[in-house]
Amino acid sequence: MASFEKYLLPEVLQKVARLDLRARFLVQGFFAGLHESPYKGFSVEFSDHRRYSPGDELRQIDWKVFGRTDRYYVKRFQAETNMECHLVLDRSASMGLEPRTVADRFMTKFEYASAIAAALGYLMISQQDAVGLVTFDSKVRDCVRPRSKRSHLGNVLSVLANTRPSGESDISGSIHEAAGLFKKRGLVVILSDLLDDADKIEKALAHLSYRGHDVIVFHILDAAEANFPYEGPMRFYDPETGAHVTVDADSARPDYLAAVAAFVDDLRARVTAMSMDYVQLDTSVAFDQALTSFLANRKKHFL
Repeated sequence: MASFEKYLLPEVLQKVARLDLRARFLVQGFFAGLHESPYKGFSVEFSDHRRYSPGDELRQIDWKVFGRTDRYYVKRFQAETNMECHLVLDRSASMGLEPRTVADRFMTKFEYASAIAAALGYLMISQQDAVGLVTFDSKVRDCVRPRSKRSHLGNVLSVLANTRPSGESDISGSIHEAAGLFKKRGLVVILSDLLDDADKIEKALAHLSYRGHDVIVFHILDAAEANFPYEGPMRFYDPETGAHVTVDADSARPDYLAAVAAFVDDLRARVTAMSMDYVQLDTSVAFDQALTSFLANRKKHFL
């Protein structure tokens, strides 16, 4: 395994207590795995230039960049390049489900989502974009307004580090509430297990789209939720309501996995039909998939 790859493994990152270090390890570990220099290319694409379009003034073309790349780019002003990114994080009790897997212990869904949020915050602010944070369970609990100052990352990380998942969830209602808090059009990143009625979630996401936001949905499941590694008689509890059911895991497995696959496929179809990005992850998956999806989405919408 290459040295950078260890930073992308959930079981390694789970041992790093400080979120600022997790974020740095994630971003630097991801960039170390790219074939080209990420900082130079990323900065040119997203901070200082955009591709030439018919109608742009010729005097705005950066001829030095043309000489290096044989492509036309025009200079962009600070107001044109800055973007607001709103991280919307589910902090309900189901996100704190303690992992029970046949493999090594992974992070909880909340720890996993928090690591992604911290990494994206680190990445955005390093590019001089503004990042904010909203956490919710049955309603919005925390709202950190977007800022682009590097010191602002500490405010975001402080909320993440001091939040403990609890309470019942109302994902759709909380997204509607959060949409009313975002005054400027930007990028909204949803991080949740999406355990809610699909019709309600679809309507809530449509609310964000109606307000002009670009949306990425990170659908995060526990590794055991995704793979069902249980055997024999098992009692399962709902962490939000306390309800429980006893089943024979071996006989229930086929129906359960089919239901999960249908659930995921339905959500993916609904989200992508609204021209939003959908990324399904479980807590055993390395983080490079999440970061790659984020960067691809940002390039698509802001170049």
